[in-house]
Amino acid sequence: MDIAKYIDHTNLRAYATKEDIIKLCSEAKEYGFHAVCVNPYRVRLAKKELEGSRVKVASVIGFPLGATPTEVKVFEAEKALEDGANELDMVINIGALKDRDYEYVKRDIEAVVQIAHKRGAIVKVIIETCYLSDEEKETACRLAMEAGADFVKTSTGFGSGGAAVEDVKLMRRIVGDKLGVKAAGGIKDYETALAMIKAGANRIGASKGVEIVRGVEK
Repeated sequence: MDIAKYIDHTNLRAYATKEDIIKLCSEAKEYGFHAVCVNPYRVRLAKKELEGSRVKVASVIGFPLGATPTEVKVFEAEKALEDGANELDMVINIGALKDRDYEYVKRDIEAVVQIAHKRGAIVKVIIETCYLSDEEKETACRLAMEAGADFVKTSTGFGSGGAAVEDVKLMRRIVGDKLGVKAAGGIKDYETALAMIKAGANRIGASKGVEIVRGVEK
């Protein structure tokens, strides 16, 4: 298995510099990662650095809290796509989910999905599992499916917890083969990444992509 093709090589740190993003893109090309994942401000730079390669550019929407209004998420998505993003990782409105305002959560996702799909981009919906009960995780996955999303994703990596094997299993059980499942948050080595894939993940978000691949080599 070529685990590099599962990895979105990620740097979403607030203090990431231009040089950090250039290095991220260089590593992504060298190791053959699926994508880099960067903050919206860095999309143009990443697109330029990856020109001529197969590496995709992913960016984040409503990140990391998911609490911005839908209209703001739509504007952010439009700008990221205009700047060259191929994939959008959006955070659901977690508070609205806990309020059981499921119609709002669904519309929030749908609005970003519609913008992305018009441009041939895909949307991964971050449900932030560390804040949810199992029932809420299942509901979030179903809402993402109904809204036309392409993936569900465990975590932002900025919450109180990251990816867990049991959450990946739950998410895969709910979405079946209709959506992808991305495990992200705290995945730092090959063994952990492999466990997530065995549990049902078909994408891995990690800032330690190089270490994961080197773990295979060892």
